[in-house]
Amino acid sequence: MFYALMCKDKPGSLDLRTATRPPHVEYLKSLEASGVLKMAGPLLGDDENPIGSLLVIAADDMKKAEAVAAGDPYAIAGLFASTEIRAFKWTFGNPEA
Repeated sequence: MFYALMCKDKPGSLDLRTATRPPHVEYLKSLEASGVLKMAGPLLGDDENPIGSLLVIAADDMKKAEAVAAGDPYAIAGLFASTEIRAFKWTFGNPEA
């Protein structure tokens, strides 16, 4: 099953995001290599600066999706004000369909 993870940054946390980006990118690369990560990128504010992250992952259940979210270096660093995880039905544009 696919899950969408929408993670919103705490206000005024661009410096923390920038400082934590290298381990975050390595984490995403490891998820991609294992087939868990399907797509990811930053959510942008009106000024086009990052204000959060959006990931689509494959996981067996919600608990595993939550573990992926919790393991993100951004989450560990306390960057996110909120994280919403929802089951996601990838209907259009899914390269695996």
